Amino acid sequence: MPDTIDPSGLVERVQELTDLELAMLLSLLASQHCIITAEQDDLDSLEQELQLVASNVLALSHKVLRCNKLTTLEDFSDGILVESKRSTESEQSDGPAKRRSASPKPQNHKNNFESQQNDRTIANVILITGLSLASDDIQIQALELLRTKRIFTHTAIHTAPKTFLLVFVTSSSEPRLNHHLRDHIFISHYHSKEDGFANIEEASEWIEDDRASVSSVIHRSTAQHTSNSVPPHVLTQQEIRHLAEEIDKISITAEIKAYQHNIITFLRLHRAVGSGVSPRATQHLSTLVKYVVTMRAYSSYADVSRCIAVIHGHTYISPSFVALAIPKVYTHRIIITKPEAERSLQYGSQLSAVSAIIEGYTPGQVIDEVLQSVEVPV
Repeated sequence: MPDTIDPSGLVERVQELTDLELAMLLSLLASQHCIITAEQDDLDSLEQELQLVASNVLALSHKVLRCNKLTTLEDFSDGILVESKRSTESEQSDGPAKRRSASPKPQNHKNNFESQQNDRTIANVILITGLSLASDDIQIQALELLRTKRIFTHTAIHTAPKTFLLVFVTSSSEPRLNHHLRDHIFISHYHSKEDGFANIEEASEWIEDDRASVSSVIHRSTAQHTSNSVPPHVLTQQEIRHLAEEIDKISITAEIKAYQHNIITFLRLHRAVGSGVSPRATQHLSTLVKYVVTMRAYSSYADVSRCIAVIHGHTYISPSFVALAIPKVYTHRIIITKPEAERSLQYGSQLSAVSAIIEGYTPGQVIDEVLQSVEVPV
């Protein structure tokens, strides 16, 4: 790991990242979590791509948890745990010869099971697929993990590592996640097949060009390199911390604060919005705008624009950064109102007319209308 960081070189490397890599990096910078959505046919490729991003770009341990309507709480807890480095290193240092020569001792199966459970830890990056298909109990468990960074098993309490990221991988045809869970998720990103899967394609090129073995597919993994030989494409923990520290140096003017406030107000008052522009969101925004460092763990909508400013090498927030940030933050939160609940019915509007207007609205369309309606500061 380098002792010093070249800021300009780091910004250039970050700007070369793909959209998926940026979405995960932004979430890590804000100490928050994200939703990645794709079409049903692309989910397998998306899952593979995100695994490669976690290991080859962010140099973090990862685990994939696939949920469905039959997933139990035990399945959920077991699915996010990996072998701890301590137990792995101990096993490697003992070696097979030492394990064979050790005199057999009577074992208590219960204690042995508890020891194995306690030697496991929560992975740095957890990719959760199909969560919206699981029961409400499982989604609540995911919410508790997101909020408390802890998971309870029958034998132990497992605490998430300091660098921790939940990525909810969903299909555009799946039901939406529990609204409480959505409100706690930082950003969302839709990945189209046309945008490609850069890491998978790169791995395929290695196989074709070098006629390599399967082991070369993970050639970019930091597990294959010493601390003194970090591949140039890998973002080290030191560099990620450096980017996070730079966020506090980003300035925001009163005009930008007013612009953000106006957008939130217009979103809340839009006739098609039933809910999703929550008080939690507004509180997070005002907290971060005032630079309250103690609330950094509960980053806000402004934090996305700050992160975007950092990765573009700027020291200020412009209206264009705000416009980029708003869809990432609100698309998964906004719920389109039902025609019978639309406010203008209280003032004499006809239900049939309201239904015709509301029908077909999506959160993305609402956000586009609001961004076009709010005056941009100069």
